[in-house]
Amino acid sequence: SARRTELIPLLAGRSMVSTTPMLLFLSSAGVRRAVGRFGPSVATAFLNAPTSTVMPMATRQQPLSTRFMSTDAPAEEKTEEEKAAIKAQREAMKAEKERKKAEKAAKKAAKAAAEEAANRIDNVTYLLASEQDSYEPMGDMSVVMSRSRSGREFVNVGDIGGSDDAKYGPGKTVWLRGRLNSIRVKGGSCFLVLRQNSFDTVQACFFKDKENPEQSAKMIKYLKTLTTESMVDLEGTVTTADVRSASIQDAELVIKRIHSVSKADAMLPFLVEDAARSEKEVEESQDTDRPFPRLGQELRLDHRWLDLRAPANNAIMRVQSAICQLFRESLYSQGFVEIHTPKLIAGESESGAGVFTTDYFGTTACLAQSPQLYKQMAISSDLDRVFEIGPVFRAENSNTRRHLCEFTGLDLEMAINEHYMETLEVVHNMFKHIFENLETRWAKELEVIR
Repeated sequence: SARRTELIPLLAGRSMVSTTPMLLFLSSAGVRRAVGRFGPSVATAFLNAPTSTVMPMATRQQPLSTRFMSTDAPAEEKTEEEKAAIKAQREAMKAEKERKKAEKAAKKAAKAAAEEAANRIDNVTYLLASEQDSYEPMGDMSVVMSRSRSGREFVNVGDIGGSDDAKYGPGKTVWLRGRLNSIRVKGGSCFLVLRQNSFDTVQACFFKDKENPEQSAKMIKYLKTLTTESMVDLEGTVTTADVRSASIQDAELVIKRIHSVSKADAMLPFLVEDAARSEKEVEESQDTDRPFPRLGQELRLDHRWLDLRAPANNAIMRVQSAICQLFRESLYSQGFVEIHTPKLIAGESESGAGVFTTDYFGTTACLAQSPQLYKQMAISSDLDRVFEIGPVFRAENSNTRRHLCEFTGLDLEMAINEHYMETLEVVHNMFKHIFENLETRWAKELEVIR
């Protein structure tokens, strides 16, 4: 261009700068834009720069190795003492660095240990009730080793109430031992239901204390670790409440202390709540969005210890015991003596029923089908009136649902003085005593079963 032509005489006047390289330099895109924008003054400023900023031609023609070689005198060889000093200095710096690193790690570990110690919930060895203020209010109970009798008095859930007439009413502080029927922890609060005797339940609650937030946080943390069906000890203060999720509906407990005596597995074969439902309730739920699970007989029998915790099943066992108790009471009051007869005998005790046989040291033995022979022997021994409650074995191959090859028999035998009505009167009094007392003394169990 015309402007580039104007620069050539100016560039030719510089004896130390080659014309061709400078023209190439000015031909670059950046310089062209600069010249086009600012005019020849850019080149003039460049040419008026000190000559020291421009590399002489002779220097540019030198090899790179020579061009960039230092002109300083070669460094003197260090002595062994200097080398040793430098090495020692480096090792000292390295050791100092490692020391600071270890110190930092130790502080971090100490901080973590302190936090862990603050949040750790240790087991509680409860020795004396008078010393309980020195024990943590939460934590698993140590294994019972009969080390001492603490002096705690455990009460029954059924004795707790919200009225002044209750044995343990509002304001009373009590200790309970029972199974954790259910628990719900949310935020800074917890609600749980404690179960005794399979069907007596009471609600207990805990709320975060703003005056002692750290202790409250530990309590909430511990409550979250508890599993349903665990056996726990709980100390709480009775207070009035309107509760629908427990059998005690006019009171609840404010938790002061809680300790797990025996923790249950988090995953159980089935829930007691499911085992407690009736077949009708389960069947009606099948068409809903949340049907209740069906529990087969095999599953129940394989885990009978859990199935018997269901209120109805547990109540049946108690009524069974009550019948035997009332049977004894009635016959004792009528002059009977209880006897215990052999169950492993040499032959059949009744010819009309099948018999189970087994080996008795090389001789065939039978399981007793009835205590009849021994009852008659007792009457002949001047005992006059005897009874027995014991197992009976019948090897009868029956396919009915109600047939049992083994059952518990309630047998009685008595001498008749003049008329068989004497026996009927004894039996009448016995049945009347059983049925009347079941309705009064075991009314709660019968209600649960029904």
